[in-house]
Amino acid sequence: MVGGGQLARMTHEAGIPLGLKFKLLSDTPQDSAAQAVADVVVGDYRDLETLRAFARGCDVITFDHEHVPLEHLRALEADGVPVRPSPDALAHAQDKGVMRERLTALGVPCPRHRIVRDPADVTAFAQEGTGYPVVLKTVRGGYDGKGVWVVRSEAEAADPFRAGVPVLAEEKVDFARELAANVVRSPHGQAVAYPVVESQQVNGVCDTVIAPAPGLSEELSGEAQELALRIAKELGVVGHLAVELFETRQGEILVNELAMRPHNSGHWTQDGSMTSQFANHLRAVLDLPLGDPRARTPWTVMCNVLGGDYPDMYAGYLHCMARDPQLKIHMYGKDVKPGRKVGHVNTYGDDLDDVLERARHAAGYLRGTITE
Repeated sequence: MVGGGQLARMTHEAGIPLGLKFKLLSDTPQDSAAQAVADVVVGDYRDLETLRAFARGCDVITFDHEHVPLEHLRALEADGVPVRPSPDALAHAQDKGVMRERLTALGVPCPRHRIVRDPADVTAFAQEGTGYPVVLKTVRGGYDGKGVWVVRSEAEAADPFRAGVPVLAEEKVDFARELAANVVRSPHGQAVAYPVVESQQVNGVCDTVIAPAPGLSEELSGEAQELALRIAKELGVVGHLAVELFETRQGEILVNELAMRPHNSGHWTQDGSMTSQFANHLRAVLDLPLGDPRARTPWTVMCNVLGGDYPDMYAGYLHCMARDPQLKIHMYGKDVKPGRKVGHVNTYGDDLDDVLERARHAAGYLRGTITE
């Protein structure tokens, strides 16, 4: 697995029961997964020879991020190394402009959009639609709210162009809520779909995920799952695909983003589904039969633990575990920085209000924003 973050750490954990020999290419020995994996190569994923040396002896290469240069991945494929997802698929997760162009050609519902050249072009785009505000995104490298701006005038539109990369303009959708449809697809075409979830963001960062999305009609849920499965097939995705969606106030869905790896909106599956997203991602890239994606209980809630004014962690564990013996805590071993995802908690049960309260209390206590 290329990338040493928490997604690699949790994927490795899912592979232990299968007896997999898990090899990791990590930026530093201190990265989240590097702390837990035995076979770690420290190196730069942007260097082709480093990637080639890492890939020797590997049966398959997969990723915990989408940033490896596509030309390097094509070189690995030419060397005979299976790369999953393939560079042709991964291009749609690396470049938002490529993604929008392909999805539009497939007839997938998306926000109104186009590549813009400068702030004046942003104003022209706004005038073609409903005016300002407009959402601007750098086509590469953005995540967790980074590389995304909501601008309300031409003067505010200058910042995104300073990065020197193409900028995508999108209409600001008046959505009712954000959803996510997570699916997994194997090389021989088997695919499974997890229950559609509601994803709640705070300052551009995922805060809470509710599985399944409360009050979502069976018709719209099925439509979202079918759309995600179609996108996975059309783009040739192998492994886990997260399709982030807007549910509009008119009861329609629009595709916001794609991620071709395990995803924050699927962390609930570790404790809430028959087969986690991490286990199914491994099964897919190894072309094993996929596992059952159904939920174990009526409700599961995931809350991220973000860096803050941390209390003593041992004391935090004492409180949270004593208060809620069913609570599942997943910490990533990362240095605490304000707003950084350093862990998450999962709760589950029959009563949504109770499950929500338990998850939010635990995440808040571990962060230090709740003290009793």
